[in-house]
Amino acid sequence: MSWLRALKDTARAGMKVERARLEPLVAVRAAAGLAIVIGIGLALLGPGAAASSAFGAFTAAIATFQQSWRPRPVLALASGLTLAVSTFIGYLVGSRDTLAFLALLAVWTFAAGMLWAAGPTAGIIASGNVAIMLVTVTLPTSVPQAAGHAAVIAAGGVVQALLIVLFPVRRWGAQRDALADALAAEADYARRLRRDPLASFDPQPLMKARDAATVTVRQARRRPAELHGARGLAERIRPVLASLADPVVGAPAEGPARERVSELLAAAGAVLDAAARAIRHGEPVRIPAPALSVLKSPDQGDLLRGAPLRAARRLAALLDDVLETAEPGSGRTADPGAAMLRPTLPALVPLVVKAVRAELRSGSPVLRHAVRVTAVTCAGYAIGRALPFGHGYWAPMASVMVMRPDFSQTWSRAVARFGGTLVGVSVATAIVRLAQPGMYLSGLLAVLCAGLMYALMRTGYVVAQACVSAYVVFLLGMGGLRWDQTVPDRVALTLVGGALAMAGYALYPAWETPRLRTRLADWLAAVGRYAQAVLTQYADPGGARRDDVRRALLATRDARIAWQEALGRAEGEPVRHRGLSRAAADGAADALAALGRAVMLLEAHIPDRAHAPVPGAAALAAAVRADTEAGAKAVRERRVPAWEEVRGVLADPGWEAQESGVLRAAARHVLEALEELSEALRA
Repeated sequence: MSWLRALKDTARAGMKVERARLEPLVAVRAAAGLAIVIGIGLALLGPGAAASSAFGAFTAAIATFQQSWRPRPVLALASGLTLAVSTFIGYLVGSRDTLAFLALLAVWTFAAGMLWAAGPTAGIIASGNVAIMLVTVTLPTSVPQAAGHAAVIAAGGVVQALLIVLFPVRRWGAQRDALADALAAEADYARRLRRDPLASFDPQPLMKARDAATVTVRQARRRPAELHGARGLAERIRPVLASLADPVVGAPAEGPARERVSELLAAAGAVLDAAARAIRHGEPVRIPAPALSVLKSPDQGDLLRGAPLRAARRLAALLDDVLETAEPGSGRTADPGAAMLRPTLPALVPLVVKAVRAELRSGSPVLRHAVRVTAVTCAGYAIGRALPFGHGYWAPMASVMVMRPDFSQTWSRAVARFGGTLVGVSVATAIVRLAQPGMYLSGLLAVLCAGLMYALMRTGYVVAQACVSAYVVFLLGMGGLRWDQTVPDRVALTLVGGALAMAGYALYPAWETPRLRTRLADWLAAVGRYAQAVLTQYADPGGARRDDVRRALLATRDARIAWQEALGRAEGEPVRHRGLSRAAADGAADALAALGRAVMLLEAHIPDRAHAPVPGAAALAAAVRADTEAGAKAVRERRVPAWEEVRGVLADPGWEAQESGVLRAAARHVLEALEELSEALRA
């Protein structure tokens, strides 16, 4: 993609306003917390302290809107307390020496950039703290005042946390939605299998449901019973649906058995949809009578035999379990197990340190982002102080808020920030000039703008930025600053900060396009390990560990999502594909998805522990693992992989006499998918 087209696409994406599900009650609660701290601050401490407490409550509320499964009060407290510490230390250093503050700003910004290694929530909160610190360090005039400002900033976070505890809005709502979305995705998958027996399935809803099901010890004691168990059942249902619909492993492509399978898939979709609705709204499960009648007799009329009959009976049993689990108050919450427990914040510290240390290497996109944002922020601070506008902190603040580890987000946010700032400042300026609000009315207008931002922030960054810009104008107006002392400066310096951010990425990029082959190779290797784990169950039913299959499947999903995210980021980059065109990438992804599906069909029919070892399974497991590891190396080195080991095993005459029809059919699917991958990479 050319630079001109990339700039047009990212600018269009930044200015885009989307329809999104709004949460007005949550927005009202966040705005109420802001109003409380501003009102108390104005009444008891004055406009300066009120502005500090407002920043604390404002950023704490924003933290609670991030896509994190941690308890919202914890996010609010973490945001408020870390901002308070940043403000106090920043004032102690900055009040004495500008160069010392610049050095502190560099250290703080670099640390915030590296925290993206711990996830987007940590990165966003840390970046926001650096941006707000640039403003709040200018408010106090002495060390005792700085301590007081830090205290009221922390108090703002505490107030938001208390409001969440005292006035919960749709408790466990995000977890309910994640689980319901996973069940609804499987319902849609069951219906699509009726039309296309080889339909694909995106595992992202299941992965999101798993993240939502990972809870703290305290949450595990309070979680509704219907939110525990249904996700695991949904994971087990998916391969059963695929194996039932497959024309080779399951029912024939035509005839009475196929019609019966179609009825079962339709009934499964109805049951899963009913369970999703019940879990989402916390209400009793209501299932259509026809669906129940179909599932009560999956083998009606002896239309199904062998593997399809086993799959039909297993599907009926699993759906019964889903219905029992989805019923509100169905039973006591089970122990989530150590693997599904989220560490506490103190226990999280060493894990974050480990993740950050892992990114301290050449070529790390997180490290490049940290270096880039540090250089741009420090340059923006120096330029802002040198320009005759005043309020020079707005340039680095704009830079640190728009910069992200990838190209598209950084450039689109820079455009959206300037556009939103222009709109927000213009509207707020018009109101100030016409109404000339006093201290308390300015505070009220600031709260209204913040509430509007909380309600609309998921519709687009440009909308949120327009509301934030108006919020800052009114908030500074509480202290008696005239509009013409802040507005022109803010617009000009926001443009400077955005331009610096875009220039920083252009001069020191971290392109995703050159790493696409590595992502594809990681996915191939992960699918190979998954295949080996499943085939080992056939080779040694009594001795193989079942947990190995689950771990390998999760690793495969992680690799697939990493590939999809990398491909999405690479699409908007002005970089040549370097040996992996878009057509080749799409073909390779389809082939690996087909390979994963073939292994999933095998997983659906894993023999029980009393079953005798299946001949040839061990040899096939070793061949698939060896070929996929060698194939992953070939992909990284821009070579077309060969699959000699798998071909050799399947060429053995003994395979045609294989008593396990499922294994024989799935093995052919595996080889076909591997050959399709080679064909795609030749393109």
